[in-house]
Amino acid sequence: MHLQLNWKQGMAFQTTTPSGHDVTLDAGEDVGGLNTGPRPTEMLLQATAACTGIDIVSILHKMRLPLERFEMKIDGVRATEHPKKFTAIHILYILDGDMPEERVRHAIELSVDRYCSVSHSLNAMMTYSYQLNGGDVIPFK
Repeated sequence: MHLQLNWKQGMAFQTTTPSGHDVTLDAGEDVGGLNTGPRPTEMLLQATAACTGIDIVSILHKMRLPLERFEMKIDGVRATEHPKKFTAIHILYILDGDMPEERVRHAIELSVDRYCSVSHSLNAMMTYSYQLNGGDVIPFK
């Protein structure tokens, strides 16, 4: 994969992804940015959730399970000292549909353990939980 980022002004960088999507990343005004785009760390959390979410949707589809709604809540904890990396990330999967819990759990396990390249690229403690059809939140790994 190859990317090119071009500095625009202040702390802003613009890039076009290999799939053809334009993205502007910037910093907050408190550190010299102009707030013209998301922070790189925000995108990292979003990418982590989207990566595992895409996996889970794909796996549930292959299982022919009727996913009706899927939401994720992701929390990241960053170190206080530079490089202020993520030290812990938690994802809560909220799913609705007529799906057996054990199959949903298996789909999540496959994403978490095998497929999500973004989360596997991070050096953070990853934890997960899920909620199916408004039931209890079940801790996972």
